[in-house]
Amino acid sequence: MRLPRIVTVLTTSLALSLSLAAPAAASVLEPAPGTWSSSSPSSSAGGQLDPIADAKQLATSGLSGANDWACKPSAAHPRPLILAHGTLANGHVWAKTAPQYKAAGYCVFSLDYGKGGGLLQLIGGGTAPVAKSAKQLAVFVDGVLAATGARQVDIVGHSQGGMMPRQYMKFEGGQQKVHTLVGLGPSNHGSQSPVVEGLLRDQPWLAALLHLIGGVVSDVTCPACGDQIAGSPFLQKLNAGGDTLPGVKYTVIASRYDTGVTPYNGQFLKGPGVSNILMQNVCPWNFASHSDLDEDPLALRLALNALDPEHAVKPGC
Repeated sequence: MRLPRIVTVLTTSLALSLSLAAPAAASVLEPAPGTWSSSSPSSSAGGQLDPIADAKQLATSGLSGANDWACKPSAAHPRPLILAHGTLANGHVWAKTAPQYKAAGYCVFSLDYGKGGGLLQLIGGGTAPVAKSAKQLAVFVDGVLAATGARQVDIVGHSQGGMMPRQYMKFEGGQQKVHTLVGLGPSNHGSQSPVVEGLLRDQPWLAALLHLIGGVVSDVTCPACGDQIAGSPFLQKLNAGGDTLPGVKYTVIASRYDTGVTPYNGQFLKGPGVSNILMQNVCPWNFASHSDLDEDPLALRLALNALDPEHAVKPGC
């Protein structure tokens, strides 16, 4: 049994806690010297940009079932699948499920994103500003497309990893490059503590004050955590004009027992091409928490069905 993976943003925890996935006692892969940054892409010997080399620098190292750069998508599954971890995590959260996605016939790729963001980067990745992580996802997608020859990718993301691709698609040119986005407990509309939900709703001045304090603290500790507080400037900009983009299929898989991104129904999206699934409506006796969703068997089956709805399999409970 794994320990709960929860982040509480320091002084704001008494009033507004943002709980996100982080691996318990997991090793954090440090970037190798020369790891990609937005200001220093790699180049080939001829001085041309090398998208595959850039993507490889972001790839999760040593993850079974993922990052085979020679993999070519099949006719049955023509799009490579990218797995995106959550806050304070790395790609090894997919250790159990990456081989299962591969066994289902996908070319599977996993990246480690969001390092270099505040003090909590010492614990795990996904702490940098979400907009910065979306730029890294853009680099990774381009490399995966170049390596596989595919025109689009599918993405399965947990927590921040289910929301951050929306930033990529909306602001980094990714709309035409993503066919399906599956979010497992995604922080689409942020997270707030149920304890103070009523106060924030009834006292707008208090909400504004807490966002100000939380933003200052988060800039030092975990910028991505501040971005994911419900009502943050980042989320207001991301969701302005609607949750979805034309041409992309969205599936949100949420658990009633999620205490990491609260309230759980704030994970759901509105708009064309959206399927919102509450796991307990499928299997009432499933008690998956936020930190379980990247490897829960029901969540995996629902994700596989979303990726290939024509061959969907009825989940076993």
